[in-house]
Amino acid sequence: MRWWDIDPVLELERDLFPEDAWSRGMFWSELAHARGPGATRRYVVAQAADGRLVGYAGLASAGDLADVQTIAVSRDHQGTGLGGRLLTELLRAATAFECAEVMLECRVDNIPAQKLYARFGFEPIGFRRGYYQPGNVDALVMRLTDPSSSLNGVQGTEIHG
Repeated sequence: MRWWDIDPVLELERDLFPEDAWSRGMFWSELAHARGPGATRRYVVAQAADGRLVGYAGLASAGDLADVQTIAVSRDHQGTGLGGRLLTELLRAATAFECAEVMLECRVDNIPAQKLYARFGFEPIGFRRGYYQPGNVDALVMRLTDPSSSLNGVQGTEIHG
């Protein structure tokens, strides 16, 4: 993800997560940690053949632990495997950051996302009550040990940093 991707990312963010959408400042802050020596973040975007941004994802790392910050896929590309390709890119980044574990939070009512994460080997380990605000929705906490073991070669929609 580059700075010029922020506007289309925000548009998709507001469509998919209207109650708890990230702000422009939050994305700028994450991108500030994603470049240069000592980078601790990896953000990628997916573009359709027509150049339209149809997905994005981000990962933060600290020591040997990584955390999936976000994965989003446009409504017209959900169910196409794009979420899996974005997650694969994040797991590649976690492996490059030499992370032994990857954590994430997922809304308890987002069953498709939970199934995606389970396919990649993530296991539920707990809950965060009222994590998503303002809706007061609980988060399911999931963990993957050894992210390199879940990598698979996928092709398709262009994904770039």
